Amino acid sequence: MNNQVKTLREQQHMTQSELAEKSGLSLRTIQRIEAGNIPKGFTLKAIAHALHTEPEKIMPPVQEKSPNHMAKLINLSALVGLIIPFGGIIMPLILTHKTRDPKTKEIGKDIISIQILLAAVLSLFMILSPFIQHLSGIRFPLFLIPLTSLLGVKLFIIIRNGISLNQNNTLHIKLKTNFL
Repeated sequence: MNNQVKTLREQQHMTQSELAEKSGLSLRTIQRIEAGNIPKGFTLKAIAHALHTEPEKIMPPVQEKSPNHMAKLINLSALVGLIIPFGGIIMPLILTHKTRDPKTKEIGKDIISIQILLAAVLSLFMILSPFIQHLSGIRFPLFLIPLTSLLGVKLFIIIRNGISLNQNNTLHIKLKTNFL
């Protein structure tokens, strides 16, 4: 972090002791502030007055949540689909609707599109598996194979996209066309 107090003090060719004396604060307080403590109230005003500047110029800029924080949350909300049918579509849809950032909305729409495709494929397999099982005479519940494999694929996509969102703020796995 760029420490404004130290920078301003050095620009005015002051030592920490001189700044402490001029501001009426202890040397230890000046050392703590230059080490990263954020001055508040009287301390902030005293240092600003001693350095002939405004208190706002001393304060570090307020860091907001990362811009892709909501995109990560939307991606993670698709995990609900592992427990609740179509939850992987509903939860990301609600969160995407609530966000105001256009880039996050696009990422949310891409996530929802993947979830819609996976839900459609799973539904198709679930409908067809009893007929295939009956025609083939297999006693093993055939629907378990597409169910577990598609849930595994869904989990893999969510994890892989989460890693990609952390590293470069984009989705690694997404469809070329968007359903929304």
